[in-house]
Amino acid sequence: MADNQIAFALEILRLLAEKPLKKADLADALGDRGFAGEDLSQKITRMIAKLRDCGFEIRSAPNRPYELSSLDFPVILSEDQRQALALAAYFLSDMGFSAQASQIIRIGKLTESDLPKNVKVNFSPPVDYSEDKLEETVRKLQERFQQQRRYTIRYRSSQGNEQNWDCDRSELRLHNGVFYLFAFIPDFSSRFIKKRPNVEQNLAFRVDRILSVRAASETPWGLFNFPQLEIRYRMSGPLGTYQSRRANEHELQRDTEANFVEIVTKEDYLFWFRQRILQYGSNVQILDPPWLAQQIAQEWQKAYTNYGKRMRDEG
Repeated sequence: MADNQIAFALEILRLLAEKPLKKADLADALGDRGFAGEDLSQKITRMIAKLRDCGFEIRSAPNRPYELSSLDFPVILSEDQRQALALAAYFLSDMGFSAQASQIIRIGKLTESDLPKNVKVNFSPPVDYSEDKLEETVRKLQERFQQQRRYTIRYRSSQGNEQNWDCDRSELRLHNGVFYLFAFIPDFSSRFIKKRPNVEQNLAFRVDRILSVRAASETPWGLFNFPQLEIRYRMSGPLGTYQSRRANEHELQRDTEANFVEIVTKEDYLFWFRQRILQYGSNVQILDPPWLAQQIAQEWQKAYTNYGKRMRDEG
């Protein structure tokens, strides 16, 4: 096996595709897989050079690891696979991930004719998430996720106010075409729920407004699941035939004569849940917890007051 040059080359590519490796670490990994020999270091150097000649872009520098950054290698795809990749590239591009979309187009060697003709996307992202600064922010965040230790971000709000936030359990989420850092904030003061940890301590930060991601501390994450809140609500009228599709909700009761369905859901971010519920208008009613129902009622009362004032001023 050690003399099999193709197997040797493929194993190097497989290892570098997983993560960047220094030559010594690459040699150790190859040795564990049966590619032993006194000249293994030299064989790696020669094979890396051959792979580069074949179109594999492998970066390296003194005291730096080998890093597989890109490749130009033939990929054979069926028609369905080409269509699936083209659709994914189209979605990513419209969501602001132009660099990632370009990578898919390059891998599949897709052309304009492969892109979907009858699909329209309207995410309207605020920025191009492939910008160098944002890519660096995302890379640092992903490093913190792997370390699973508390860290601090510097964040600028939509009003221009800057603040430091200590983040615990975290992940990246895409919501309505916008990329967010979703994090549990251990020191956040809850307004409605006294028992801690609780769902009010889960916050979302737009990635493009994160000014810096600081080094991880020595404090491990205190949680490995985000706190959730169980909510019960009723959908009626045109939504009375609603069928539960979200993984976090299920149907409690359905009355076809009265045309309503009651749903129970477990939510980990109340702001996004309120956004979704408010768009349903009078066709949805929060049943439990009462304080959340009151919040929704206050939003509708405020909207009613604003519209009433405008109509009186115009009249």
